[in-house]
Amino acid sequence: MVIGYWALRFPYPSPLIFDLLSPNKRWPTQQVSDWVTSGNIDEGFMTFFYRDPDRSIPAGNDMVAPADGSIRYIDEKDGVKYVVIALTFWDVHVQRSPVAGIVVKVEDQGDTLMDGEAYNMVYLKEKMSPVQKIIHIQSDWGLIKVRLITSALARRIEVWPKVGDKIEKGQRLGRIHLGSTVVVDVPDQLTPAVNIGDIVVAGESILFKADELKKIGGEK
Repeated sequence: MVIGYWALRFPYPSPLIFDLLSPNKRWPTQQVSDWVTSGNIDEGFMTFFYRDPDRSIPAGNDMVAPADGSIRYIDEKDGVKYVVIALTFWDVHVQRSPVAGIVVKVEDQGDTLMDGEAYNMVYLKEKMSPVQKIIHIQSDWGLIKVRLITSALARRIEVWPKVGDKIEKGQRLGRIHLGSTVVVDVPDQLTPAVNIGDIVVAGESILFKADELKKIGGEK
C-alpha cells in the first residue's frame, strides 16, 4: 500500500530520469495533444520541437527524403506516384528539398484542418483535402512537388524559398508546426528505394536512386 501510494503521488516522468528517457516517453502523445489543444505548450517541449540539426547530404543525383518520419503510403494516380511520410510530435519538423532545382510555384491547397495522414484525403482531388502548401520544383527529375500538410493539431506551415529561387538538394524548405504529413509527387515510372514502414531522415535517406532517372529521360 505504501509503495502504491508513493507511486500515485510521484510525478511521471520523474525529474530524476527525465533526461534519460526517449522523447516519446518524456512527452507522451496525450500530453502533447492536450497542450496543443489548450494552446499552453510546455517550453521544454517547444525547445525540443524547434531543433534543426545539420544533415549529411549525399552526393550525386539520388532523390532524398524531404522529411523525418515513416513511409506511410506509396501510391499512384493519373501518372503520378505519391510517397507519403508521416511525422510524429517527436520528429524534426524542418523539411528539406529532395532534389536540386528551381522553385517554380508555391501553391496553397485544401479546405479544412483535419487528419492529414488519412489515406484518401492527402492528395486525391475528388476527396476533401486538408490545408497544405505545395512546393513545385523543376529539376533533373522533372517537376517534383513537395506537399507540406496540416492536421487538426498542426495548423501552421512555413515555406522559406520563393518562386524563382535556385535550391540545392537537402536545402531547408520550411516547417510544419506540430505535425503532420509530407508528400512527394514524382513520375509514376520511378521505383522507390524505400518501403512502407521505413523510417527516413530528411536530406539523408534516399527515396529514389539516380539510376531511376533513365526511366524518365534524365541523366544520372
